[in-house]
Amino acid sequence: MSKKAIKTLSAPNPVGPYSQAMAVGPFLFCSGQIAIDPKTNEVKASAPVQEQAKLVMENIKAVLSANSMNFSHVVKTTIYLADMNDFAAVNDVYGSYMVEPYPARSTVAVKTLPKNVTVEVEVTAYKE
Repeated sequence: MSKKAIKTLSAPNPVGPYSQAMAVGPFLFCSGQIAIDPKTNEVKASAPVQEQAKLVMENIKAVLSANSMNFSHVVKTTIYLADMNDFAAVNDVYGSYMVEPYPARSTVAVKTLPKNVTVEVEVTAYKE
């Protein structure tokens, strides 16, 4: 099975030595996305958590699209929160993008996130 790096200008450039996503067979393993505006490369760390979550989900949408996928192909997500009190607000935004059957999901509170954002989301997608 071959692997292929996925890159799109519609999502932020990686801030380190990693790919936006890796396609391996029918799977797409997406790196965590944070609230970076891909048009300006501006980190939106001071934006309200709902705004950050929406930008994160839009960035994920762009990466999925670059591999001819969408949220219906997502099978697993992990949400990282700097503050678990933001769970409900992020869950509302997240839920507006996901479709049934909903993917498996983990949500983890962490001490800090890259660039001091408040939310990061990574997904794994599958397409037959």
